[in-house]
Amino acid sequence: MTSINTNTSAMTALQSLSMINSNLDQTQNRISTGYRVGAASDNAAYWSIATTMRSDNKALGAVEDALGLGQAKVDTAYTGMKAAIDVVDEMKAKLVAAREPGVDKTKIQAELTELQGQLTSIATSASFSGENWLSVNSTAPANATKSVVASFNRAADGTVSVGTIQIDTSKTKLFDAAANTNLLGPLAGTGILDGKYDAAGAYLTDQTAAGSFDVSTLSISGLTDSLVDVGILNGFISGVDDALQRMTTAASNLGAAKSRMDIQSEFISNLRDSIETGVGTLVDADMTEESTRLKALQTQQQLGVQALSIANNSSQSLLSLFR
Repeated sequence: MTSINTNTSAMTALQSLSMINSNLDQTQNRISTGYRVGAASDNAAYWSIATTMRSDNKALGAVEDALGLGQAKVDTAYTGMKAAIDVVDEMKAKLVAAREPGVDKTKIQAELTELQGQLTSIATSASFSGENWLSVNSTAPANATKSVVASFNRAADGTVSVGTIQIDTSKTKLFDAAANTNLLGPLAGTGILDGKYDAAGAYLTDQTAAGSFDVSTLSISGLTDSLVDVGILNGFISGVDDALQRMTTAASNLGAAKSRMDIQSEFISNLRDSIETGVGTLVDADMTEESTRLKALQTQQQLGVQALSIANNSSQSLLSLFR
């Protein structure tokens, strides 16, 4: 039946054109944003996963920054330790030279005093962002074990945690302000360069006949070539060498921590790239596919307009029946 009140063809063509226009708007939105899933309404599951992983990736970026800060702190401590090792090495050489009978020990002591001053200066200066791992105060509120943020972890049940790399400054400190209250007495400090402070002390082994000594304050200016003083001087040499070995171990530990941080930093960087790629696979639009789709929809739109125009004009043909 042909009716002038109801144009079925025009209605069909209009519905088809509306659907084409809707698909065209969706394709143009994907092309402009670059996302196939840009909102929860596009795909709730993929959008939820992508949003969570983007948040985690941002947290990993903060971890990468923290690792960079930790690397700088370790580098600073290692640089200071290496410089201190060179100074103590020079002190040992001076003490060995003082072992020669007839040498003016006062002049050698003058050199030792300058080296001791340099040692203190190095330890004090080895600070980064307010943290000094060579010259510490064990009674301060700060914990002796320093933590460097190294990872951000999400468990299968959705709980999150932050992993850290621990640095024990009690194994790197050269001076401890809390202990160095009586450097010249029998209770010397408790750093690598300080003398033993009790029978069970874990620091520099007591090598001197006097019962205690401190690398940063030892003095040979009053020593002579007597057998007793030669024994004291030999103790100084052994003690300084022992301190040197402890400092070398501390530097090795710092180097190992730095190496681990370098590896972890590279891993975090690669992990962030992998997460970003995974999220992109879920929600990014395929621009090649979308451009092809756009061309097809534009063609369909033009055909739809033509079809609607033809359907609308079909009513006009009825007029010829009444002429």
